[in-house]
Amino acid sequence: MPLRNNVIGCINFIAVLLSIPVISAGIWLAMGTVKSCVTLLQWPIIVLGILILLVGLAGLIGGFWRITWLLVVYLIAMLVLIVLLSVLIGFIYMVTMKGSGHPEPSRAYLEYSLQDFSGYLRQKVQKSYKWDRISTCLSATNICPELNQTFTIAHDFFNAPLSPIQSGCCKPPTKCGFQFMSPTNWIAAINMSADMDCLQWSNVENTLCYGCDSCKAGLLANLKVDWLKADIVLLSALIGLIIVYIIGCCAFRNAKTEDIFRKYKQGYT
Repeated sequence: MPLRNNVIGCINFIAVLLSIPVISAGIWLAMGTVKSCVTLLQWPIIVLGILILLVGLAGLIGGFWRITWLLVVYLIAMLVLIVLLSVLIGFIYMVTMKGSGHPEPSRAYLEYSLQDFSGYLRQKVQKSYKWDRISTCLSATNICPELNQTFTIAHDFFNAPLSPIQSGCCKPPTKCGFQFMSPTNWIAAINMSADMDCLQWSNVENTLCYGCDSCKAGLLANLKVDWLKADIVLLSALIGLIIVYIIGCCAFRNAKTEDIFRKYKQGYT
């Protein structure tokens, strides 16, 4: 029985280790120039990772010190957390299925449309009180100004692989027909009625296209890539937790069976 409990404890130690990538994924989503401006999934993931860590520690203590009731709590709580993690992974995948860039003639970068993304993501940026805070944060970064230091002629800029946030926020939509002066300075639009974003554009450094739907779409495109990367990490942790949980259940059941059999034999000796 002690050996069996030590095995259970070691298995639960792996569960503790598997909480680290979950917590790390949440912290990673909160870091970076763009990601720091948006608070959506970071804290749910971090909290879930911390709960997995605490439950894993409970199983570790229960296994090594043979505290049966603590192991039972561990098995029930870990099952709940596995279900919650599965739901979170599925949710992230569902809301990031839609949304991609559209190519434009003679442009290496893509253009982004807000309507291409899921309703959940659109709701997070369409409400003015939410977007005002996000756009203020974005305008305070060096995302757009750094383009002026990198590209000085139109040909180089048009052939640059801009990030979604740069394409959506730092320049006017291509369909408007603005004339390039610098990455953040455009004049003489040909078709101002092509899109409402054409009217939103401003050469003012803190304004640019931060109020445009294309900027919102670019932000969501950036988030989509980051969320999918985090989803892969969470899925890997989930698979590991499921394997550990199944092994832990089998070990706990065998330990209880051996304990009952031992007591049964002692009763007849």
